[in-house]
Amino acid sequence: MSIEHIQPDDLFPSDRFGFTQVVASPPGRQIFVSGQVAWDQDLKLQGEGDVAAQAEQALANLGRALAAAGAAAKDVTAVRVYIVDLAPEKIPGIGAAFARFFDGVPPPASTWIGVQALVGPGLLIEIEATAVVAD
Repeated sequence: MSIEHIQPDDLFPSDRFGFTQVVASPPGRQIFVSGQVAWDQDLKLQGEGDVAAQAEQALANLGRALAAAGAAAKDVTAVRVYIVDLAPEKIPGIGAAFARFFDGVPPPASTWIGVQALVGPGLLIEIEATAVVAD
């Protein structure tokens, strides 16, 4: 099974921003991962006040969730990222965390959404994902 990453000629090149314009996947087992935040397994907030550090923890949690379903970063087709008080200065740190998580594989399709708040106090970012693996 191979996921296809498509960069249409008439859309801006998105890879430098850490996402792919279009991702197509062949038939397979779809995996939907609930939004992951910067809590550890004991619900202790990691990276308090630091959105980049929280992105690292949320992505580590995403990796654990994917692995539990038999998937990995390479199988992710789309992510939705919710960021409290999204502002341009937050983007580089979050982008660097994504670059490390998807190191060596083309990044998925992506949507980043600015929100007022998340489910718990101090949470600054939440990341949900869709992945596809061979049956």
